[in-house]
Amino acid sequence: MKRTASLLILGLFIVLPAISHGDTPRPNIVLVMGDDQGWGQTSYYDHPQLKTPHLDAMANAGLRFDRFYAAGPVCSPTRASVLTGRTPVRTGVPSHGHNLCLQEKTLPAALKKAGYATGHFGKWHLNGIRGPGVPILGDDANHPGHYGFEEWLSVTNFFDLNPVMSRKGEFEEFLGDSSNVIVNEALKYITRQTTDKKPFFTVIWYGSPHSPMHALEEDRGSLPENGLGNHLGEIVGIDRSVGKLRAGLRELGIEKETLVWYCSDNGGLTVDPNSCGHLKGNKGSVYEGGIRVPGIIEWPGTIKPAITDFPASTMDIMPTIVELLGLPEDSQLAVRDGESILPLFEGKKPERKSSIPFLFGNQAAIIDGNHKLLSTNLRKDDSWKLYNLNDDPGETNNLSQERPEVFESLKSKAESTIRSIEASAAGHDYPEGKVLQPVRREFWYQLKAYQPHFERLFERPEYSGSKKKVPKELR
Repeated sequence: MKRTASLLILGLFIVLPAISHGDTPRPNIVLVMGDDQGWGQTSYYDHPQLKTPHLDAMANAGLRFDRFYAAGPVCSPTRASVLTGRTPVRTGVPSHGHNLCLQEKTLPAALKKAGYATGHFGKWHLNGIRGPGVPILGDDANHPGHYGFEEWLSVTNFFDLNPVMSRKGEFEEFLGDSSNVIVNEALKYITRQTTDKKPFFTVIWYGSPHSPMHALEEDRGSLPENGLGNHLGEIVGIDRSVGKLRAGLRELGIEKETLVWYCSDNGGLTVDPNSCGHLKGNKGSVYEGGIRVPGIIEWPGTIKPAITDFPASTMDIMPTIVELLGLPEDSQLAVRDGESILPLFEGKKPERKSSIPFLFGNQAAIIDGNHKLLSTNLRKDDSWKLYNLNDDPGETNNLSQERPEVFESLKSKAESTIRSIEASAAGHDYPEGKVLQPVRREFWYQLKAYQPHFERLFERPEYSGSKKKVPKELR
């Protein structure tokens, strides 16, 4: 595992200029994300019912994070953080159903400028549309193409079996488990880029195991025929698709040229009592169960197998890739919260320059090494609590009285960070000094464009009960 500092410096000196000048092939990058998969929902964390052999194999072959954090306890915020390297409230996405501000500098835009092919496959949920997943219109003001994706096959929100998706505005129907559908489509895209000898950035965002939870019978297997069985069965489907992705990269002979980064968008659901393992809280909470998620990076031949307890975040993805590829500093906005974790690729443990912040509604938290300060009610000044996650990962022992110096230091840091985030949310980081938002289209406008599939849309289980809400002119 250990490499000398001189070797690391020499490696960066050799690799990064070559990448910058195109003299050697640049690594392909694939980002994969589950939707509501909790920290405990893999068999490598000993889930009592779930078997995930392909994720296990990936974790064994790559860098497994035991403390990897989604930037938010629900989906859209975390997705915004992946594309920007910033805590989501800064970017216009404080919760689900908010669109990513078009003034943000994004990872796909930076990679596209650097000569990468950029493709998005699956759930988007950064265009401000609430409700079940529907295909994204080609004239949507916030579709993936506006943020740097040249190709996209996407839906707004969650989706599972037999999805209807939008390929750059053209609707297509597919059969089967959605996780495997989008991996198959992503592999077709990857194959084309490989044939053209072009480096690619491919984002695969699942709609599972989010509700409505309908797994294929083959994926449910011996799991119970109920909500839990279907929920876990969807993770089995995800795992199967991860196996397809890894096998596809090997068949193309590009696995050693490709970095694959896997995680989930937030903590687990209460439908599975084991979704978050021994952690406190679930999706929607800034306790560990709401924000700590599975995290794996695999890059055969470059990253050696290892397990790390280094606290990393989805906000670190963009800064890490920017440093890895030697992209210009102005690829990112100056105010950001993520940090490059590139030294981990070399078997080293970096020091975080700043804490990891979380702000969600009336909740906030800040993680500084093993210490975590959190508030579940910012309206109450005495709501802050301090925990040592190394000794107390279940967050049961409040140390605010016992460690007053740490408590006051982190509280001051948290309060100043919140002020900074609020200033960003008001647009202070943008050249215009304010947020510029496009004209939004209503959710029902999206559905109207779904014709002639409209009647079948409301036969789908995720739309149960929605038809009566449809405006008369759309029926």
